[in-house]
Amino acid sequence: MEEELNTETLKPDPGIEDGTNEIKRVTWIGLIINLLLAALKFVVGLSGRSQAVIADAFHSLSDISTDLVVLFGVNYWSAPPDENHPYGHRKIEALITLTIGVVLVVVAVGIGFRALTTIYEGHLGQPGWIAITGPLVSIVLKEILYHLTVKAGGRVKSSALIANAWHHRSDALSSLPALIAVAVSTWNPEWAFIDHIGAMIVSLFILKVSWDIIKPSLSELVDCGATNREHGQIKQISIDEKGVKGVHAIRTRKCGEYLFVDLHILVDADMSVKDGHLISENVKHALLRKGPAVLDVVVHLEPEE
Repeated sequence: MEEELNTETLKPDPGIEDGTNEIKRVTWIGLIINLLLAALKFVVGLSGRSQAVIADAFHSLSDISTDLVVLFGVNYWSAPPDENHPYGHRKIEALITLTIGVVLVVVAVGIGFRALTTIYEGHLGQPGWIAITGPLVSIVLKEILYHLTVKAGGRVKSSALIANAWHHRSDALSSLPALIAVAVSTWNPEWAFIDHIGAMIVSLFILKVSWDIIKPSLSELVDCGATNREHGQIKQISIDEKGVKGVHAIRTRKCGEYLFVDLHILVDADMSVKDGHLISENVKHALLRKGPAVLDVVVHLEPEE
């Protein structure tokens, strides 16, 4: 006997409509700020003859592209389960999160390659102090935007929004070496090559953030299960329910920030079907209520030997 998963009984994402609106609101704020910052960095980077600041402007443009991806995708991954997608559409969010990571990799490789291949070439000229304006404003605004976005992502349990938040922080972090490079090369014209080194450091920052975004998304897409700690929680919650003699064959898989759980419980062999069904329901509801972000549970009943 087992509890079948279907689209009618599947537990809906909590506050899904509010969560979708929250994602859109925060992402729109980020998109507008990114657009303004990219324009500012391009202007002061060209005016101040700083390759590092121009590279940083391209990073801000990549933030715009990922903002658009999130705004486009949220309506799809937040859709409720249907006949063709009985487990919902959360995998779309993983694909979008992965896309954000890949975009960051492309941006990082492009910035690093350009900086490396031009380090021995003549510089555009001694960077001017005006170039400092872009990175300085970016560090302040993007750090504020990071905290705003990551908190919203945590509230609505959105991996794509959290990934986008780290994209914002990578922009703030990448502005630090750009700021230092401009200041040093402006102070001493003979050190203008440091501006190129600053651009390469920017690319390394972006690559690190890219991997942090890509790794969990890949794990979800290949149906990676719960962590050891989460697995232990699931087993303990199940075995604590009255009438459960044992728990085994626990299988889990990620779906966004949630888990689908499939497990076997042992009950008294002489128990009636009705009583066994009641125990399985109790286990299911206990996991949904107290488990580690469990979205749905399939419970298989077995008689204790």
